[in-house]
Amino acid sequence: MILEKFKKKQIAKKSADFSRWYIDTVLQAGLADYTPVKGCIIFRPYGYALWESIQKELDGKIKKMGAKNAYFPSFIPEKLLKREKEHVEGFSPELAVVTIGGGKKLEEPLVVRPTSETIMYEMFAKWIQSWRDLPLKINQWCNVVRWEKRTLPFIRTTEFLWQEGHTAHATHKEALDQVRKAMDAYIELYRQHLALHGVAGYKSASEKFAGAERSVSYEMLMPDGRALQASTSHDLGQNFARAFEVKFQDKEGRTQYVWQTSWGLSTRALGGMIMVHGDDNGLILPPQVAPIQIVVIPIFSDSKGESQVKDFINQIKLQLSGFRVEIDNRETYSPGWKFNEWELKGVPLRRLYQRSRLFVQQNTREVNDYNEFKRIMAGPRGFIRAFWCGNPECENKIKEETKATTRCLPLSAKEEKGKCIYCGEEAHHRWLFAQAY
Repeated sequence: MILEKFKKKQIAKKSADFSRWYIDTVLQAGLADYTPVKGCIIFRPYGYALWESIQKELDGKIKKMGAKNAYFPSFIPEKLLKREKEHVEGFSPELAVVTIGGGKKLEEPLVVRPTSETIMYEMFAKWIQSWRDLPLKINQWCNVVRWEKRTLPFIRTTEFLWQEGHTAHATHKEALDQVRKAMDAYIELYRQHLALHGVAGYKSASEKFAGAERSVSYEMLMPDGRALQASTSHDLGQNFARAFEVKFQDKEGRTQYVWQTSWGLSTRALGGMIMVHGDDNGLILPPQVAPIQIVVIPIFSDSKGESQVKDFINQIKLQLSGFRVEIDNRETYSPGWKFNEWELKGVPLRRLYQRSRLFVQQNTREVNDYNEFKRIMAGPRGFIRAFWCGNPECENKIKEETKATTRCLPLSAKEEKGKCIYCGEEAHHRWLFAQAY
């Protein structure tokens, strides 16, 4: 009888059951596991190594922008969140609140960090006095908690890991420049490091970050035709500056409110990478992010052959010194079992970006008729380019009737003349629509 641990690992076919395949792959490849806490996952070493690769690559880009890493508490006094009305309203349904500490009821509830604008800007007001203190650029690598009703490993979990950048500037122009620089860093990370194609663009008023003037996002298309918001960069204007009294004295001696930005990328990047690149056999990892790029599996028939094979493998390893190489010497597993496991873990090297880009192009459709819009959303889904008048009522109706939301107005979008896909009124831009995770 074959022991359970020696059995070939089985996963659902991606082409037959995408949702089951994704969960099977995450678990069987040893990326993550479930915990007793609903909606939370454990990052196993192989999965965390992927996140470390992203951290290392992105952290360098963040520091080139002049931001410095810091760390702020996980607990935020509830009164701080209430200072910016739109912000607290946007996050209220997702908040985890601590009311008891040390066995006693707290005088003031503490919110477990959903994002750090409020606690950071309380300190920005203390640290910024003069134009000489600007720009102030702070980045934080941390965990955040948002109480999600429906969860999926890496894509949407109650607790997740991310980086959040926060900056303060003397002028709006400088802040807008920072918004774009942050998004450019994300685009470069996704396309060059993770081989993931997407579209960067402006969010609609209803989809933007709560408290922001305007938000830019990088939207990717998953194999099931749904969109994934992969990162965001926000122009906060002076909304938080006024709420938290973040002011400075300019060169002329006048008191001004600062202009602020915030931007972030989370471990959902891992989920997007798994979904887009994986196949029926499991993971496919871009070489840049793969913890192990090449595996050498020795096969021999006797002790003499074993010695010769090991000598030959050592020579190969020297020749592959520029790669991350693993020699699988485990004697308790057969070569076939090892091949299956490493295929599942996505080790073989492949070229992936062009495939990702082609998939997005082939599944982006330009639509002018609402019936056609509904037909696509009921079937293959994907990205739809369609005119929208900008009226939130049309946006809400489209979402109610098709589950599609405005993903973004692409940064490259040119002004055109057309009619809104829903109401037929005059419209000037084609927005990107899709059903989102």
